[in-house]
Amino acid sequence: MTEERVERLLAEVHDEFGMIRVLEVADYRFLEFGDAIEQSCVFTADPSWLEYDYTRAMLIGALCHEAPESALFLGLGAGTLTQACLKFLPLEDVEAIELRPDVPRLAIEYLGLDDDPRLYIRVGDALELLDSAESADLIFVDLYTDVGPGVGHLAWGFLENCQKRLNPGGWLVINQWATDDGKPLGAALLRGLYHRHYWELPVKEGNVILIVPADLDQELDRAALIERAEILAPRLGYSLLPLIKAIRPAT
Repeated sequence: MTEERVERLLAEVHDEFGMIRVLEVADYRFLEFGDAIEQSCVFTADPSWLEYDYTRAMLIGALCHEAPESALFLGLGAGTLTQACLKFLPLEDVEAIELRPDVPRLAIEYLGLDDDPRLYIRVGDALELLDSAESADLIFVDLYTDVGPGVGHLAWGFLENCQKRLNPGGWLVINQWATDDGKPLGAALLRGLYHRHYWELPVKEGNVILIVPADLDQELDRAALIERAEILAPRLGYSLLPLIKAIRPAT
C-alpha cells in the first residue's frame, strides 16, 4: 500500500447492534458496520458526490418525479444520497429515520452531512416509526446491517405501507439485494405486492434498485427522465444515462 492509500481510523463506536467505524483513505471516508462491511463512501471534497452506482440509481428513481417537494429516507448511512437529493432536487421537507443513534452523529462529525434546516432526523426502527412519518413525494428504503438487508426489505406489510405513505404521483425507491439470477431478493413477494407494476435497475454492486409508483395508473416516463438527467449532468459531474438504459420492467 502506497503512502497515499494508508487507511486511518477516525472513529469507532460500539452499540447494541455491533461496531461502527469511520475510516479515511486518501480523499474518501468510509462508514463501516461490523467486520469491515462498507456501508457508505464519501468523497470528502463534495459529500453530495455519489460514488456508487446503486446510489446514482436511487437518484434516478427520485428523478422519476417531476418536482418532488418532500422525501423520506428509511436508513441514513453517511447521508450521501440525502445530501445529493437536498442539493439537486427542489425539496422543501426531508425526514430521515435511522436505527442507530451514532450513525447521524458520525455522519455530521466526520462524513460531511450538513445541518440543513430542511432535514429532520429521527432515531428508531423504521418498521415502527413509518406510520408516524409524514407522507412524501419520494420514499427511499435502504435498511442494511453488517449481515445484509434488514427485515423491512422482505416484510410485506412494511413495504405495502411504504407505498401507501406516498403522495399522489410519488415514487418509492428500494435498494434491494440481487439473487444469483439477477432478480431482486423476494421477487415473487414483490410481484404480488406491487402487481408487477414497478421497474428494476440492476447495478454492478450486486443490487437491484426498485422504482415503485404510488398507484397502478402511474407510468415511468423514460423520455422525461432522460431529459431531467441530461439537464442535471453538468452539476452532478457524471452522466446517469448508462444506468437509465438498464431500467427494465419488473421481472
